[in-house]
Amino acid sequence: MNHDLGEFLRSRRARVRPDDVGLPGGGRRRVPGLRREELAMLAGVSVDYYMRLEQGRTPAVSDAVLDAVARVLRLDETERAHLRNLVRPAPSRRPAPQRVRPGLRRLLDMMDDVPAFAMGRRAEVLAYNPLADALYGFGDLPAEERNCAKQTFLWPEARTFYRDWPSVANDMVAFLRLDAGRYPDDARLAALVGELSVKDETFRKLWAQHKVLEKTHGVKLIHHPVVGDLDLDYETLRPSGDPDVVLGVYTARVGSPTEERLKLLASWSAELSRTPSEQQA
Repeated sequence: MNHDLGEFLRSRRARVRPDDVGLPGGGRRRVPGLRREELAMLAGVSVDYYMRLEQGRTPAVSDAVLDAVARVLRLDETERAHLRNLVRPAPSRRPAPQRVRPGLRRLLDMMDDVPAFAMGRRAEVLAYNPLADALYGFGDLPAEERNCAKQTFLWPEARTFYRDWPSVANDMVAFLRLDAGRYPDDARLAALVGELSVKDETFRKLWAQHKVLEKTHGVKLIHHPVVGDLDLDYETLRPSGDPDVVLGVYTARVGSPTEERLKLLASWSAELSRTPSEQQA
């Protein structure tokens, strides 16, 4: 955890240019971005104190200091939350197995004209409706392999399935980084990161960048092998009472080619008559 904290702060320092914060940027600099002493001065702390913060040796750091450092580093709200998680890790505990509540399960089943699925910690797919199955093929996989991160980096067709694969890959790694900050002692997450690091060079490089991202909304550009190109808007919703579960819902704009192709996908899915499945994490 101390290593992650130091790497995160150094990566954030590297992206802030001196002239961004009113400092002269001329001359030769050994490192990109702000030096430690520059950040410490701007945050109003001693250089020694800031160095101990990067090394994880300030367990009683105040909110005021964290806010000052975050301000200088221009952290967004997600990055600020991640910094607090790294500085003050949650008590070591084994994450409980995740289940999808019956009400959420019924909600997914009722969304019969849009792909929708529930994703938990470690990007594990917990439940899905038939149209999401037709889109991603979750039902063709063993329960333990239904994982969006594995699908992004280890599925051979992923780079053609996602027409914007670099963006999808970047967002997925940033999502896992955020999860790692919330659950630093999650052995299954560590195993997943290890597997992906060994098997995919792009994942290794992205993981080293220490980006964090909270999934919210956006556009997913997909090339489906049956119905062709789909331009899908997505929303990620967090049910109250279970912050570690997100519902991913994909929609198409009214009258668009994607709307027609989703209808074709739904017809194809109905012919297959797959039964929705749920995975216990």
